[in-house]
Amino acid sequence: MFKNAVQLFEIFGFKLRVDPSWLLIAALIVWSLSTSYFPDALPGLTATVYTMLGIVAMLGMFASLILHELSHSLVARSYGLKVGGITLFIFGGVAELEEEPHDPKSEFLIAIAGPLMSLFLAGLFSLASSVTGGGVEASLAAALFGYLALINLVLALFNLVPAFPLDGGRVLRAVIWGVTHDLLRATRISSRIGTAFGVFLMLTGAFAVFAGGGIGGFWQILIGFFILNASNGSYQNLLVKAALRGKTAASLMSEQVHTIDRTASILELVDNVMLRHGVSFVPVLSGETLMGYADTAGARTVAREDWASLPVSAIMVPVEASNTVATDTPLNEVFKRMAENSRRKLMVVEGRRLVGVISLSDLMHHLALQQEIGTKLRADG
Repeated sequence: MFKNAVQLFEIFGFKLRVDPSWLLIAALIVWSLSTSYFPDALPGLTATVYTMLGIVAMLGMFASLILHELSHSLVARSYGLKVGGITLFIFGGVAELEEEPHDPKSEFLIAIAGPLMSLFLAGLFSLASSVTGGGVEASLAAALFGYLALINLVLALFNLVPAFPLDGGRVLRAVIWGVTHDLLRATRISSRIGTAFGVFLMLTGAFAVFAGGGIGGFWQILIGFFILNASNGSYQNLLVKAALRGKTAASLMSEQVHTIDRTASILELVDNVMLRHGVSFVPVLSGETLMGYADTAGARTVAREDWASLPVSAIMVPVEASNTVATDTPLNEVFKRMAENSRRKLMVVEGRRLVGVISLSDLMHHLALQQEIGTKLRADG
């Protein structure tokens, strides 16, 4: 999801990463605080002081987001779920759960942990702001703590909105799941609410822009767009997982595969296999041993006049874990592997022996057929 994220450090065994988009929001926060919030709260200070307060406040917000997502992650791990890490990006932070919670109780507790942490931090910073003594330094600290109390309260309340995939939407999903015993149905209902909330934010943001709201309205539109896409994407992802559950690569692979020997020329590959059979992806063999694959992209890297003199091995992509799967690999894992490596085809193997090829189109066709014939999909059990 965040291919460009940079890992900063590990905390309690979780990798903390920051997406480059976070730098944009960090800069906007410092700019807004140093030019508006702190000058209003503490008039008469220098621009340097306001900028330093803005930077410290931004770092405090950074730490608060980490604690919010860390709460989700720790509770998830206590229930045996794998967490890929914590990533901060332009719209906040996300604890990357690699699997769905196993039951409504764990879903509820994982979801509510983040807002509870934010509410705790809001109370803690509010107390710190109120007990700060007199003097200039104390006023600076009080204003800083006051902002962090406010931002954590806003973070908690916004996340408690019952719109999936916000924490409140996950809480709602847990409740519906507990009542209906159907995770797919619970996700469908909560994601529809998330979609409606996203549209609401976009419409009110657009109205704010036309009314002169400026950057706040644009920001609201972006958040609404993110929630809209995330809610729809989460439900579709769960549909895919439910449809593919219990099936392996062997069940959908194409066994009739056109191959070529590594010693054949590129011209033979193009004329006798690709053009004759209408394929762009051709596994390369040496006897019965799979060596790799050749495709049209590789052929284009060689001048046409050299096709007859160069062997297929010159453009072959060697066999490796990223372009192969075993026959018993679950289809969910196959789909994930394709997404992670941006591959549309994978070779299905038993050791170094080729037994078939599975493609993204095979998976999508299977999903479309299941939806067309009305197969009932359940995400739990």
